[in-house]
Amino acid sequence: MIATESKVETVSFYINGAWEKPTGRTLQPVTNPATGAVLADVPYASEADVDRAVRTAHEAFLKWREVPVVDRVQVLYRYKTLLDKYSDDVARILTQENGKTIDDSRAEVRRMIQMVEVACGMPSLMMGDSLNDVAAGIDCKTIRQPIGVCVGITPFNFPAMVPMWMHPFAIACGNTFVLKPSEKVPLTPTRSVELLHDAGLPAGVLNLIHGGKEAVDALLRHPLVKAVSFVGSTPVAKYIYATAAAQGKRVQALGGAKNHLIVMPDADMPKTVEAIIGSAFGAAGERCLAGSVLVPVGDAAGPLLELLVKRTKSLTVGDGSQHGVEMGPLVTSDHCRKVEGYVDKGVAEGATPLVDGRDSKPGAGGFFLGPTIFDHVTSEMTIAREEIFGPVLSVMRVETLDDAINLVNRSPFGNATAIFTSSGKSAREYSSRCEVGMVGINVGVAAPMAFFPFAGWKNSFFGDLHAHGKDAVAFYTEQKVIMSRWF
Repeated sequence: MIATESKVETVSFYINGAWEKPTGRTLQPVTNPATGAVLADVPYASEADVDRAVRTAHEAFLKWREVPVVDRVQVLYRYKTLLDKYSDDVARILTQENGKTIDDSRAEVRRMIQMVEVACGMPSLMMGDSLNDVAAGIDCKTIRQPIGVCVGITPFNFPAMVPMWMHPFAIACGNTFVLKPSEKVPLTPTRSVELLHDAGLPAGVLNLIHGGKEAVDALLRHPLVKAVSFVGSTPVAKYIYATAAAQGKRVQALGGAKNHLIVMPDADMPKTVEAIIGSAFGAAGERCLAGSVLVPVGDAAGPLLELLVKRTKSLTVGDGSQHGVEMGPLVTSDHCRKVEGYVDKGVAEGATPLVDGRDSKPGAGGFFLGPTIFDHVTSEMTIAREEIFGPVLSVMRVETLDDAINLVNRSPFGNATAIFTSSGKSAREYSSRCEVGMVGINVGVAAPMAFFPFAGWKNSFFGDLHAHGKDAVAFYTEQKVIMSRWF
């Protein structure tokens, strides 16, 4: 399933342990964002395809749940070995269809593998509690049991890592899974599932389909689906949550963000600038953890922006597969035009462009927009309020840390934030008072490791249990309390 630009193939579904190329389905092209070349065609699943995948997963669940957890994780150990072996292969495909730099892709694949490593610890993670003699002659214990068929609907920006927030944990817990990745980037999850197949996963335990809203709606409403995990924009996350929860399903729906980066006057400015560059412009800003609002406090603005503008103008934008490129293209031509439209709005609404990414157009045929910095952004401006999901950084100056905290807490989003400072007092006060789920202190991208939860707040998350970490074990299992007395 490795794509080449000289041959366009149709991406396969993976159902009941077999690869199949469905016919008579709507096909959409998958393009290389750096060149515009078509890599493959992706078929859109029908409601009947979804029903078949879910029923296959349910039949497999009836057997898989009986497999001892110590045996279930052996598949994941083998899977981890294969991912290590073919990590460069997966990273290359990821860059080819998503556009991020090869270094970014390799880092994502490392995070993907870490998810599998943590899920391999399920024999310990699933353990319950027990207490003898809760009453005279009565003992009590809790156990965790799998819940059934689980679904993952994943985004274009992390096609290797985000599916791993879901299905390794679900499978290790004894569930079965149907994965519906973004139709924009089906090749990376397809390659990942190929390796899971090669690791010896029993037929039906994981199934892969592709498609759009018809497939999503069918998954959300299928009576045999017990849990839905989603990552994407806030409007779609709200829809996923409301629709699936109304069907009585367990839901974790991770939405969008507007992440603020607070810079105090006592910050180490050169190191802070490098962290901001990585946060705002890494992966072309197409990250729900990307810093999109820069908040210099007091006298920080002058020295910070001088260094930041100089460094931003030196960034090399181009094909992410090429050595030395620091920022790649946006994922599609439509998305590139949408982000460029936000830059147009920023200018029209009176913000001051310190760096204008519209001037950066490397390569013919690619979907490029260079890094952009706006100064003197005010709270009523579109670029200050809406998630842009591109390399656009809005500077909103404030006088005090209290002003910065109030600015952040007025946002309807609460995914991630960071403060840059040399003061433990400022760091402690900010991390305590900000209404945000993930906080970095001198860390530009506060991305939790696999054993901690991805803990967005407010309109950045809908549900009760977050992705990966201990929350994933709780999400993919049901607790049962057993009280016993023996006569």
